[in-house]
Amino acid sequence: MVARHSKAEAHSKPHATRSRPAQSRAASLDRVIHEPIRLGIVSALAVNETMSFNQLKELLKTTDGNLSVHARRLEEADYIVCTKSFDGRLPKTEYRLTAPGRKALERYLNHMEALIRATRDG
Repeated sequence: MVARHSKAEAHSKPHATRSRPAQSRAASLDRVIHEPIRLGIVSALAVNETMSFNQLKELLKTTDGNLSVHARRLEEADYIVCTKSFDGRLPKTEYRLTAPGRKALERYLNHMEALIRATRDG
């Protein structure tokens, strides 16, 4: 029995083969950082020694719950550290980027730059 392919299938295969390397590179992105809120947190902390919960929430225009969930995921990955204290009677939560978090961000940015170059180069 001979396998038959439509003209559309025949024409789509070379394109799929060309794009496969970029797809596999995209699939290996750090999914912990790739999420927009988490990327925002890590990026903000990369240029600020520490930031408070409220500063991050205002910068990222997100809710308390959303920021908490994403910050916790970054803590679990050891990308950020959370310090809780009190300023008088007011609770204060501050975050800072860890060395593994900074390295992960650098790897992520290098990976994204390589994807962009590969896309532009065709």
